[in-house]
Amino acid sequence: MTEKEFDITTPDGVMPTFAVWPDEPGPHPVIVMYMDAPGIREELRDFARRIAGQGYYAVLPDLYYRLGLIRFNLAARTEKMGEMIFAAWHGLTNAGVANDTGAILAALGDEDAASDGPMGSVGYCMSGAFITTVAGRFPDRFAANVSLYGVWIVTEHDDSPHLLARQIEGEMYYAFAEHDHWVPDSVIPELTAALDAAGVPHQIETFPGTEHGFAFPQREVYHEQSAEIVWGKMFDLYARVLG
Repeated sequence: MTEKEFDITTPDGVMPTFAVWPDEPGPHPVIVMYMDAPGIREELRDFARRIAGQGYYAVLPDLYYRLGLIRFNLAARTEKMGEMIFAAWHGLTNAGVANDTGAILAALGDEDAASDGPMGSVGYCMSGAFITTVAGRFPDRFAANVSLYGVWIVTEHDDSPHLLARQIEGEMYYAFAEHDHWVPDSVIPELTAALDAAGVPHQIETFPGTEHGFAFPQREVYHEQSAEIVWGKMFDLYARVLG
């Protein structure tokens, strides 16, 4: 595989970005991978490499670029670090990430290995809101979208991602943890109702015995069986929709 670090210019600055893709001739369908709240780290790059290994051009943008270059050492996580992670997360907005995504699409137009056709996304934790937002904001591009234990997908605010359901043309897959204090009981029913009303192809499922973060091998809550099921369903979706 081939990989690189490069900068993408957005309306708000310069966003460091990691990309990895197969050595075989392209172009390859693009998968934009949206980070979780702890931000860019090797664990996420390894996820992007696994996606690229299935034949895709995987892109991992650093959404915290507006704050500078931020890297958290999760192995040494403290209460104070948790507060910093929470603050960085709250510095993001759905509109801002949508603008960042527009910049990604524009930049990839110059990448020979990246297809300009239908593409996919995957988001973890905070980015469940973002994959839903970009699916609605760029319906002609995002055809296959995956959220793992996504949060703030349904809120009381005017920019609640689920309100974009009628603009979504792609297919959505949402995997939730059984035990997740970040996801109120009302979220799944309201999200389901919005997608059903809009006629959006989707699957929503909850994995028994899991907690928020269950897909990350480096966390105590890692649930390998459920994580591998989600990887399989994600790749099945990409293969079926993106070819």
